[in-house]
Amino acid sequence: MSAIPITSQPMTLEEYLEFDYNAEGRYEYFDGEVIEMSGGSPEHSLLGSRLSRLLGNQLDLKGCLAYSSEVKIKVPTMLPYRYGDVSALCGQPIYELFGKQRLLTNPSLIVEVLSPSTEKYDRVSKLKAYKSIESLREYMLVWQDRKFVMLFTKHNEKFWFQSEYVGGETLKLESLECDLSVDEIYQGILPEPEQ
Repeated sequence: MSAIPITSQPMTLEEYLEFDYNAEGRYEYFDGEVIEMSGGSPEHSLLGSRLSRLLGNQLDLKGCLAYSSEVKIKVPTMLPYRYGDVSALCGQPIYELFGKQRLLTNPSLIVEVLSPSTEKYDRVSKLKAYKSIESLREYMLVWQDRKFVMLFTKHNEKFWFQSEYVGGETLKLESLECDLSVDEIYQGILPEPEQ
């Protein structure tokens, strides 16, 4: 990950938890380093809010939930928690108290909108860590510079399927029983290619 830590000295986990609890932005903890997760591009922000809204519109009718980027997700192999750009689940949300923080423990979908500085980290390290969440069934990566979505779907404990979607295609989120059109995700966010 190429993001720059916010402090020159490592923080203890206890110091980080107190810092993040009182902070205005979103910060993640990596072996003593604290990295600011906010401050993305306008496209990043628009894609995150669009996905949250598109999912929410479909999920509200089913009694399911879609969360924005503020929810803290417990990741067993990358403690204490991470912030996905969007997360969702059907059924009752389960939270765990970690210090003063409430962590969501049972998302079935996590979405990351890729930034140039975090693309490799989100595609490799975060995917590997997110696989440790027992309830997770789908992990979706959304590029912010072109109409391209990658979906990882859990087949079993060892195997995940990868599928890719471009403009004109629709992806099915099996864990939530809903569909998302790639064109609808990106509508008005990226310029349309010239004919």
